[in-house]
Amino acid sequence: MIRYIMFAAALLCLLFCYLFFRIRKLLRFYGADLEKKWVKAVNALLAAGISASCLAIFWTGAVVALYAVGCSVILDLIVFMGRKAGGAGLWAGKGFFYKLYQSGLLPVLFAAAVFVYGWQNMRQIRLTVYQAQTEKDVTPYRIALLTDVHYDSVQDSSVLKDKIQEINEQNVDIVVLGGDIVEEGTSKEKMQEAFQLLGGIKNRHGVYYVYGNHDRQPYTNHRTYTDEELEQAILAGGIEILEDSFVEIGGDLILAGRKDAAWGQTKQRASVGEILEGADREKYVIMADHQPVDAEENAAQGVDLELSGHTHAGQIWPMGVLSEWFGALNYGEYEKDGCKVIVSSGVAGWAYTIRTGKHCEYVIVELS
Repeated sequence: MIRYIMFAAALLCLLFCYLFFRIRKLLRFYGADLEKKWVKAVNALLAAGISASCLAIFWTGAVVALYAVGCSVILDLIVFMGRKAGGAGLWAGKGFFYKLYQSGLLPVLFAAAVFVYGWQNMRQIRLTVYQAQTEKDVTPYRIALLTDVHYDSVQDSSVLKDKIQEINEQNVDIVVLGGDIVEEGTSKEKMQEAFQLLGGIKNRHGVYYVYGNHDRQPYTNHRTYTDEELEQAILAGGIEILEDSFVEIGGDLILAGRKDAAWGQTKQRASVGEILEGADREKYVIMADHQPVDAEENAAQGVDLELSGHTHAGQIWPMGVLSEWFGALNYGEYEKDGCKVIVSSGVAGWAYTIRTGKHCEYVIVELS
């Protein structure tokens, strides 16, 4: 904890110093008298306010501020390199670009464009289709995966409601709800509405659900519903809960679901072997797991397909890119020792009302 505090303090100081001198240049450009005390105070207050905003990481404004600061830093580097390259006319105050750069409008316009794009992107749910082929003797199935809905929080509930008709037209056999359907910001009434809505998706073999790390509202002291009310709403929607358990579907498919890896404080759950005890591994085996972890364990136990979400594909660029660099399963399809892993970016986002990385989606897996 002390290291994190020290890192945050160092970052805050760095941001403040950069912004103080950058804002000072802006004030000079607009003709302010830098020797006046009130100008110095405004300079310091603006630098401190923006710096603090950038570190308020669970606020959409912080993301927009960071994009603006990042744009400003990149422009500073471009101007610096331009000067080193000898572009006197363009970079020494005589060119239109340099005057526009000095005005400070470019970072503001960039941040505004990012916000508009991210806000619109959060309100569009796309269809993503994956193919899963197997040599096992299995009937073709169309499986719908909806994960990370975070119902009625950062995405208006009408967005999903308007999409249900399209999902119903996909002629799916199985619906898998991959966790975080609701969260700390979901009211009891909206929680019940969410499972009634999703439980009504047209299908042939049922709707199945695994808990995510937010569904039971563990990250707040002001819960809007109890665990019992949540379970009752899920079951009332005609949805079967899979928590370290499995079901057999159609005589040729096993669908298992795991307890979330990080729910509560115990972080304990049954092993894949324990979950699949008694299951016929000659059948096609699917493991629904909210977080894209333990793919190697799944493969070792004969799991053919893992369905996950949780990552939101990073949601705020470049988090997804960084996640991939560090070797995490972030978004898309992967192959782990014969086990296919599909990680969805989710129906919605979390915490921020914008999405600047990837898109919102529901997934159809065509198994054949």
